Amino acid sequence: MTDSPRADFDSPWKEALDDYFQEFIAFFFPQIYADIDWNREYEFLDKELQQIVRDAEIGKRYADKLVKVWRKSGIEAWVLAHIEIQAQEETGFGERMFIYNYRLRDRYDRPVVSLAVLGDDRFNWRPSQYQNEFWGCAITFDFPIVKLLDYESRWDELVSSTNPFATVVMAHLKAKETRNNPLDRKLWKFTLTRQLYERGYDREDILKLYRFIDWLLALPEDLELELKQDLDRLQEQQTMPHVTGIERLGSAKVILVQLTRLFGELPSNLQSQVQSLSASQLDELALALLNFTSIEDVTNWLQANPTQQPPWNA
Repeated sequence: MTDSPRADFDSPWKEALDDYFQEFIAFFFPQIYADIDWNREYEFLDKELQQIVRDAEIGKRYADKLVKVWRKSGIEAWVLAHIEIQAQEETGFGERMFIYNYRLRDRYDRPVVSLAVLGDDRFNWRPSQYQNEFWGCAITFDFPIVKLLDYESRWDELVSSTNPFATVVMAHLKAKETRNNPLDRKLWKFTLTRQLYERGYDREDILKLYRFIDWLLALPEDLELELKQDLDRLQEQQTMPHVTGIERLGSAKVILVQLTRLFGELPSNLQSQVQSLSASQLDELALALLNFTSIEDVTNWLQANPTQQPPWNA
């Protein structure tokens, strides 16, 4: 089994950072977390980041996030946190981090901290510095990194943690470990989903984290059906009504597969809209798509049928 195109991890990592940025900093960079004033609102600056890097040939990555935060110093200063979730070993990664950093600092005239989370398979690849020297003119740029492979030996900590990024890391590690073993992947997908309930997350968090698990741990259709049956039995044994929301998400997945077969990969915003539809809306869309002839039909239908309620209430 090879990972589907979904397994490039781009969209789920970006969604996780959007949903749980504060928890991300607390989990991976606790010293930085302690210096941020979380009583003040932080701001995502993704468009500003894209303007900085739009002309760079940068290779594959999981996600870039640029976030304006406030420090506890009490002064009117703010920090831009430039976050890299790096998918694979990349020559020149340290230089790219340096280029992004000085471009951001030059544009905004503010302190910029560049953070890297490395999700590749090379244990010894740990780029945390860029150096350059020519005729006595030298530059040294250091930046903090986190290596996700290090958490393999800290699995018990992940299991006991209630931080959402513990689940994110476990899903990431198991997606890589089970890349060629669909039966083990199904088992881990069930286990990680069950843990969402055991940790006492509310409905919204369960849905968000399940979407991350579901995206990374993609299964063949037959095993996906078996998983759904396992989740049904779990619901009966544990009296967990929240699982119905996951079932609704499964219906959304089927519709997305159908739309992809018709029109190719949908833009991420359209995928998110489909996944946010209620159960009744999904039934209506399933019938409507039989008459769709272009992706514009999908867009027009979604515009005419905005989300009626939060997904977990479906």
